[in-house]
Amino acid sequence: MEQGKQGVAVKFNPPQNPVEQIQARFKELENGFKAWLAKQSLPVEAAVVTATSAVQGAAIGGFMGTLTNDVSSSLPTPQVGLNPQAMASFKQAQALAGGPLVQARNFAVMTGVNAGISSVMKRLRGKEDVQSSMVAAFGSGALFSLVSGMGGPNQAANALTSGFFFALVQGGIFKVGERFSQPPVEDVHYAKTRSMLNNLGLQGYEKNFKNGLLSDSTLPLLTDSALRDVKIPPGPRLLILDHIQRNPEGRER
Repeated sequence: MEQGKQGVAVKFNPPQNPVEQIQARFKELENGFKAWLAKQSLPVEAAVVTATSAVQGAAIGGFMGTLTNDVSSSLPTPQVGLNPQAMASFKQAQALAGGPLVQARNFAVMTGVNAGISSVMKRLRGKEDVQSSMVAAFGSGALFSLVSGMGGPNQAANALTSGFFFALVQGGIFKVGERFSQPPVEDVHYAKTRSMLNNLGLQGYEKNFKNGLLSDSTLPLLTDSALRDVKIPPGPRLLILDHIQRNPEGRER
């Protein structure tokens, strides 16, 4: 009795990219953290968001401070008899060109306050819009001016000015990003046409229908000559006409 050879199929799984594994793990942790944070009370959420964002801002500020450390060390020592305006300008230059610790503090305040106010506004308003973004930017800009020493002698007025400037800039950035992130609005007059072309794998000819104003209401009236006039080749024309004939909805007037 001969024993037949049996082949064993071994499924080989290619090794996964370690970078993709790290990204997937990080995304999983991020989603879990957001889910946990959404269940917390408003004060807890605001405190956690402010703290985590402040840590991130401090890291960025510390790195930026290492790049500007040479600039701050090269600034001359102010003379004793400088007028208040010159002294205010010197302090502003010091604030913008401080060392790692100074920049870490400034960025921690700016990013932490911005994120904290944003989380509070989002929880209270139930949405994230340009008003919430501008309020958060105003608060972070005002506190940044006070903490960094950019305000000069009249700190209150300069804090308000910085807050309004930050609010205008972030509001503009929000509106620009909102405009580019919105998906294009689909034309409801070509919904059935789009569905038909997608089913046939001819979605590339949707622009031909629109150029010829062949909307959904014209589907029952389509003829070979009408499709030829909008420069649709013979093969796709046959598929479209056959689909309309077979589809009861396509023959409804």
